[in-house]
Amino acid sequence: EYGELQKCIFTTDAEYRRFRQIVVNLVMATDIFDKELGELRKNRWAKAFSSDINECEIDSDHENRKATVVIEHIMQASDVAHTMQHWHVYQKWNRRLFDELYTAWRAGRMERDPSTFWYQGEMSFFDGYIIPLAKKLKECGVFGVASDECLNYAIDNRKEWEAKGQMIVSEIISDYEQRDKEEARRLQMASEQSANEGRKKKKFSRRRSLITTGG
Repeated sequence: EYGELQKCIFTTDAEYRRFRQIVVNLVMATDIFDKELGELRKNRWAKAFSSDINECEIDSDHENRKATVVIEHIMQASDVAHTMQHWHVYQKWNRRLFDELYTAWRAGRMERDPSTFWYQGEMSFFDGYIIPLAKKLKECGVFGVASDECLNYAIDNRKEWEAKGQMIVSEIISDYEQRDKEEARRLQMASEQSANEGRKKKKFSRRRSLITTGG
């Protein structure tokens, strides 16, 4: 089905294996919680962009390593791109992720209530992952002048979250509590309506029985 596309990407078994390895590396690059993989990526970056490398040491293997490392970091950036965009974009997707995890917690599919760690967790995420990633993208220059924009947005979002994050989490939880109250009232009204309809049917049935029997 994708034969024509495959011919454009690889034409030999060696090229196919190389392409497959790159794809596997890209998928694995989005696993930010595996510390061992994280250290391997850091070491590859340090080796690829070391300032101590002499020109005579730059060969095809070095260039391939450098290209692979850059692609991995582009993949990582795309996975968390909302954190490096305008505050409103960041908030939109941050809220959706929170909703997903909060819903999972309420359904018993998550051990901890995300509202108890969301504020500090985002701070640590910016400091330990997002901002260092944005700096690497700027260092390699893969996005040109847009790299400065990514880094600046990441830093600005981190500052604004520090100032407003706790209030935002509180507002989100208040929204959920309000929705829970409204849902409880709706269910109560539905239950009362169902009970009233049941009593009416019972009363009507009794009258009909009396009429039928002549009682």
